[in-house]
Amino acid sequence: MGTGDQPARLRRAAWEPQREAYLGRVRPWAEDRLRRMSRGEKHPVHDFLFEYYSFRPAHLLRWTPGPNVVLEGATPTDLGWADFVSRGGGLVLLPPAFPAHRIPYLRWAVEYLAATLGREPSFACLGLHEWAMVYRDPNVRHPYIPFRLTREETDAVVQGQPLRCTHYDAFRFFTGEAVPRNRVPLTRATTTEHDQGGCVHVNMDLYRFAYKVAPFCPSDVLADAFELAAAARVVDMRASPYDLSGFGFLPVRIETREGREEYIELQRDLSRRAGPVREKLWDVYRGLLAAVAGGSG
Repeated sequence: MGTGDQPARLRRAAWEPQREAYLGRVRPWAEDRLRRMSRGEKHPVHDFLFEYYSFRPAHLLRWTPGPNVVLEGATPTDLGWADFVSRGGGLVLLPPAFPAHRIPYLRWAVEYLAATLGREPSFACLGLHEWAMVYRDPNVRHPYIPFRLTREETDAVVQGQPLRCTHYDAFRFFTGEAVPRNRVPLTRATTTEHDQGGCVHVNMDLYRFAYKVAPFCPSDVLADAFELAAAARVVDMRASPYDLSGFGFLPVRIETREGREEYIELQRDLSRRAGPVREKLWDVYRGLLAAVAGGSG
């Protein structure tokens, strides 16, 4: 990334391999999603990456180095982002192209990412959020996937363990009877106060932070966040009450002591993996904020 009014420059021989490396990471995911859509097929694990998150396959397949980098010899067809402009024999994304009305979001995000970076991770939730989403409710989120246990046994798992969810965007899908069982009543307004780096969903949501400022987030950072989200989604659903054996996923049986210990180890591994991604995104957001609003503004 360049500094001030002096963008960095990359020759085509340098940036083209970077673009191809990125596409090699994300193209299989995008193409698999498009194939399923064309056949009307559902996937209870992978569809989440394109339905809950609003970055379409076509957007995922667009590469960007981030702002203030002149890509020598590049054409609009090479990138696909309308935000790039011609300069110095190539294309560049200039910070002023970032919408001014979104600067308050940047400020909030910088504070949020700093808070989750500094907060001690917690590994006490035991992945019960998916169970709380079906607790004592005949309507299930994935009606075409059977439960691993009976309805009564599924409800008993929720009753047998305290609910310690700290992430509002999981908590808001709890059933009405599960909500008062949670240790803390969560709200959107208190997200920054409670989110922490041990939460599978908080780490998954780093992908949202990456694409919400596309194309100002470099694609290598976005790919790291996407791959982390994909891994977190697998853990999330393996620990759920659903039987995903037909899709090749072995359960993490959190209804047993061994399963709870396995979940915590998987959770810790995701947290370790998420740390560097969170730091990169914090740097991206701080740099972008400084460029468009003079820092904290």
